[in-house]
Amino acid sequence: MSLSHEDVVRIIQLLDASHFDELSLEAEGVKLNLRRNGAGNSSAPTRTVAQPVAVEKATLTAQTTTPQTPLRDTAMHVGLIEVKAPMLGTFYGAPKPGSDPFVSPGTTVTKDTVIGIIEVMKLMNSVSAGVEGTVVETLVSDGDLVEFDQVLMRVRPA
Repeated sequence: MSLSHEDVVRIIQLLDASHFDELSLEAEGVKLNLRRNGAGNSSAPTRTVAQPVAVEKATLTAQTTTPQTPLRDTAMHVGLIEVKAPMLGTFYGAPKPGSDPFVSPGTTVTKDTVIGIIEVMKLMNSVSAGVEGTVVETLVSDGDLVEFDQVLMRVRPA
């Protein structure tokens, strides 16, 4: 099978929802190049899609949402460590729907504490805190689309 029209449209929606101007994807014989207006130096059209070759169907289930805007009052965040998304995908704050979240404000975390899962093309990737301390605030909700390096939560170091 190959990527369907719906798959490509969904990938375009993810690019539009992100802060990136260009996306190049190459996996299992599929080459996909997307570019926003004005991105790069070439005179190529706004979006260029190469013909995919035979590959298993990949389905993206992320919901397109507006990225979180940073809080204006940074004085209240002095001394806090920001835990950022290591990749783009759908964030899940609980191991399964309806269960308690991995962490919430007030939870003490270690470097290895799992704070959530990011789903990318049906692959579930555990996200660790990477720091020791207490969760002060979470900035994303279950099912939110997150971008690479987007702040997921803030932690007061131990």
